[in-house]
Amino acid sequence: MIFCVEDDVSSRELMVYTLKTAGYQAEGFANAKDFWEAMKDTIPELIILDIMMPGEDGISVLKKLRSFVTTEDIPVIMATAKGTEYDKVIGLDLGADDYLAKPFGMMEMISRVKAVLRRSKRNPSHKPILTAGPIEMNTVEHTVHVNGEEVELTLKEYDLLHLFMTNPGKAFSREMLLTIVWNEDFQGESRTVDVHIGTLRTKLSDAGSMIKTVRGVGYRMEVPREP
Repeated sequence: MIFCVEDDVSSRELMVYTLKTAGYQAEGFANAKDFWEAMKDTIPELIILDIMMPGEDGISVLKKLRSFVTTEDIPVIMATAKGTEYDKVIGLDLGADDYLAKPFGMMEMISRVKAVLRRSKRNPSHKPILTAGPIEMNTVEHTVHVNGEEVELTLKEYDLLHLFMTNPGKAFSREMLLTIVWNEDFQGESRTVDVHIGTLRTKLSDAGSMIKTVRGVGYRMEVPREP
């Protein structure tokens, strides 16, 4: 799945149509709000992201993508109408994989998409399989299995579990979890963390008992030692 975040409706529809014609699954979004809403359900293989958008701009979206554990490695191609060297450098410095200067041809877009996808598959930057007791997480396919059975998690539940599995034994305060998983600008309460931990434990069934409550602090994952 490729996400196209572009506020111009005609450009967005043409991009999505061309990608589908080339054999890709694609979906378009007019703004960052709609994009983030879709990210709750689907993690795309690649994102084409316009820099100049109403509301939250592409640079801000890119910063957030690179700050979350579940989205930090998604390839991103930035698109800008300005076409200035400044825009290109800023985007690449923030972790963009490539850029398209408007107006760009659809064949150029397809060529860059293919090249970026080839690079990302050839050079994965993280360990694809994580295990903790009976829990197995595939960070490429974005799936979680417990005792061989797939478990459906929301994006935040997945982020929480990923954080615990990559930091076994480490205690995280509720404030730390809010900052890391929800991002530093999240205006919420610690109760939000408790609710998500509760649903995560339930979905993990017996394996959920590995997520321990640390009284007066927060939570940590204790992975049982193999006999």
